[in-house]
Order: sequence, then structure tokens, then C-alpha cells
Amino acid sequence: MAVQRVFEDLGHQPVRISLGNVETASPISNDDLERLREALVSYGFELIDDTKSQLIEKIKNTVVQSVHHSNEDLKINYSEYIESHLNRDYAYLSSLFSEVEGTTIEKYIILQKIERVKELLVYDELTLSEIAWQMGYSNVAYLSNQFKKVTGLTPSHFKQVKENKRKPLDEV
Repeated sequence: MAVQRVFEDLGHQPVRISLGNVETASPISNDDLERLREALVSYGFELIDDTKSQLIEKIKNTVVQSVHHSNEDLKINYSEYIESHLNRDYAYLSSLFSEVEGTTIEKYIILQKIERVKELLVYDELTLSEIAWQMGYSNVAYLSNQFKKVTGLTPSHFKQVKENKRKPLDEV
């Protein structure tokens, strides 16, 4: 709603707004682009107008969507999932992501999955076995090992420590 309001306030009616993407009916002048950039920053957003950055953002949004906001089976091949959602060769996407972000897509996926596991642990509605199954881990031991590598804590210890549990998704 905030993004739509910013565009409308500057006289540009968005045709479609989706996570990380806004389509407008008419081109935007350089002056309006700068005003949009400033207005979006005031709301905590950033205007990404170069192709590589947009593609990186689309990769991140695809991963976040699949890990945090999807009811699809997480026992998926992420390379195929990302490739099919972005209609680009995964080798190219992976290389670009590593070059720009300084980490691999695989590590980014793991970080997102661990953040989701933290969320599920905080809710305390599922057992660790249920969380492991829901998140696509083959067993609890594998989840626990990966969790400890990323956080330095076991899932059980994490549940006991009630401070600084989660990071905002944009800081992962």
C-alpha cells in the first residue's frame, strides 16, 4: 500500500505491484525516478533500477516466498524451482548471485530455512521432528547440525534462550 501511495502521489498509476516489482502504464522520467527513490527511502524501501540488482532481488524474493510464505512441499530442488520461477539458467543465476552477494544461493537458502525454523521454534506449536519434516530436512539430526552451524546453538538451547531469537528477513 505504501509503494502504491508513493507512485500515485507522484502521478504514476501502478498497473501491477508484486513483491520487489512495480509495473507502470507509462515510462517514468529521470526527475520522477529520483523523487520516487527519495519517497521510497522514507518508507524504508529502495529503488532498484539496474538489471543485475533486480535479478538478485527476484532470486531472494523467490527463496523467501518458498521458505516463509508457501505451503508447497519444501522437499524441492531449489535450483529447478528458482530456474522455473525466473525463467533463467540456474548456473547463470548462481554465478551472478555469488558475484554480487558474496555468498551462494545455497547458503542463502539455508539461512532463510534456519530463520523459518527459529520462527517455528518460537511459536512452540510443533515438535522438532515435525519442524524438520515440514522444512524438508531428512531427519532431526541433520536439521540440528545445520541449525548449530548457523546459530551456534542447538534447537533445544535456542528454545530456552528467549532473547535475540530472530533476524528480520532483510538482514539475513
